[in-house]
Amino acid sequence: MFNKYFSKLGETQKNAIFLIILFGIISLLGDVIYEGARSVNGPYLETLGASALIVGLVVGFGEFLGYAIRLLSGYFSDKIKAHWFFTIFGYGLLISVPLLALSNYWQFAAIFIVLERIGKGLRSPARDTILSYATKQVGTGLGFGIAEFLDQIGAVIGPLVFTFVFISAGPVKTVADYQQGYSYFWMPFVMLMMVLFFVYFKVRSPEEFESSYSKKEESKQIPKVFWTYSLFTFITTVGFVSFAIIGFHLKVQGILLDAEIPFFYAVAMMIDAIFGLVVGKMYDSFKSKHDNEKSGLLLLGIVPILTAVLIPLVFSYNFVTVLIGMLLWGIVMGSHETVMKASIADITSINKRGTAYGIFSVIYGLALFIGAILAGYLYDISIFWMILVLVGIEILGIPVYFMMKRQIM
Repeated sequence: MFNKYFSKLGETQKNAIFLIILFGIISLLGDVIYEGARSVNGPYLETLGASALIVGLVVGFGEFLGYAIRLLSGYFSDKIKAHWFFTIFGYGLLISVPLLALSNYWQFAAIFIVLERIGKGLRSPARDTILSYATKQVGTGLGFGIAEFLDQIGAVIGPLVFTFVFISAGPVKTVADYQQGYSYFWMPFVMLMMVLFFVYFKVRSPEEFESSYSKKEESKQIPKVFWTYSLFTFITTVGFVSFAIIGFHLKVQGILLDAEIPFFYAVAMMIDAIFGLVVGKMYDSFKSKHDNEKSGLLLLGIVPILTAVLIPLVFSYNFVTVLIGMLLWGIVMGSHETVMKASIADITSINKRGTAYGIFSVIYGLALFIGAILAGYLYDISIFWMILVLVGIEILGIPVYFMMKRQIM
C-alpha cells in the first residue's frame, strides 16, 4: 500500500519525504540522548543534593535560556540564510549530555543541563524552518506529524536506557548508576552527527521545496492571530508542569521505584508519538474543511482542559492515577509540538519564518521558566496549593482560545 502511494508522488514530493524522514531519524537520535537525560535529570540533581526549588530553577532557567536564544538564532538564520549552520552547531552541543557522566556536584550537572538546552535553542528555529519547506509538499500537519512520530520513538528509547540501568543496579540508586546511564549516550551522539552531515551534503537548498509549491500570496507581516496564539500558549504552558518536577515528586514521595520513573516518561513519550501523527492528520483535515490555513489551531481548545485534569493526577500518591496523568501529559505534549510547528509554517511567510519560530520560542521558553520555578516553589510549600494555582492558570487560557477562534474564523 505504501509503495502504491509513494509511486503516485512526484520527484519533488519524494525528495521532500526523504528529507522529512532523515530529519526524523536525526531527531530520533537526538531524543534518545536528551529525553533520556531529562527523564532522570530531576532525580539525579536530587541525588547530588539539590532541593525542589533548585531543580525547578535549573530546569526552568535552562528552558528559558534555550528558548530565548531561539529569538537570535531564528532571526540570524533568516537574515544570513544560515539555517544549516545553526542546525549543525546546535546538535553538536548535545555532547553535554554524555558529559553528565563526569559530574559529581549538582552545580556542574546544572551547567551541562543548561548547555544542552542552549544547543536545542540554537538549532530548533533553523531546523524547523528547513523542515517546513519540505512539509509544504505533503501537508504541514502530516509532515510535522511524521517528524514528531520518529522524534518521539527516540524519546521512548532514551528513558528506557535508564530503566534498564536501574533494574540491573542495586535497590539504592547511587550517583555512579546515573552516570553509567549518561555514558551510554556517546554512541547515538556520534551516529546523529554522521546522519546530519549526510543530509547537509545531500540537500543544500531545502527552500527550493517551498518555492516549487503552488500557494496563495502571503502577507510578509506576522499576523495578529500569531500573537493571540502566543498568548494562549504562554498561559497554558505556565500551568503545564515539567517532568523534572513530576519525577522529583515520584522519587521523594516514594510513589515509584527509580527504574519506574523513566519508564513512565517513556510511556508518555510513546503516547506523544502516536498522538502526534493523529493530530497532524487532523490538523490538515481542519485546514481543508474550512479552506483556511489557520483553522488547524482550533484543535488546541482541548489543551487547557486536559492539562487542568492531568495536574492533580500526576501529583497524586497512587500508581494508577499517576499513570493516567502521564498518558494525558503525553497527549498534551503531542498536541503542542505537532500543531505548534505546523501552525507557524502556515501563518507566516517564508522570509519571516525563522524569526517567527524564534519569537514564539522565547514566549514558550519564558512560560516554561516561570512555570518550573512556580511549581518548584509551591511544591516546597504545599502540593495542594501548587495544584490549585496551576489548574487556575489553565482555566485562564480558555477565554484566550475563544479570542483566537474569532480571529481565525
